[in-house]
Amino acid sequence: MRNEAFRHYSRPRPDPTDEVDKFESEGEEQVVATVDRADLQAALERLSERERSLLSLRYEEDLTQPAIAARLGIPEGTVKAQLHRARLKLRRAYAS
Repeated sequence: MRNEAFRHYSRPRPDPTDEVDKFESEGEEQVVATVDRADLQAALERLSERERSLLSLRYEEDLTQPAIAARLGIPEGTVKAQLHRARLKLRRAYAS
């Protein structure tokens, strides 16, 4: 009985502050995600409708470049070039 009591009190116990730290860090991540989302939305608004449309087809609808070309009725090379330019413009707008 005595040994069981020693084992019970000597085993490591979880630190309750770990849960508080975890909760606080999750809250910070949500704030950062919200700020990032707002910045991204502002950057997207600086793009033309065509650029936003291409990025939406590629990343929201998850279409491949050939599928985008078929949907829009334009050559695949045009899609590649326009997506490339749209991403560059988005990066610049997001950075500023």
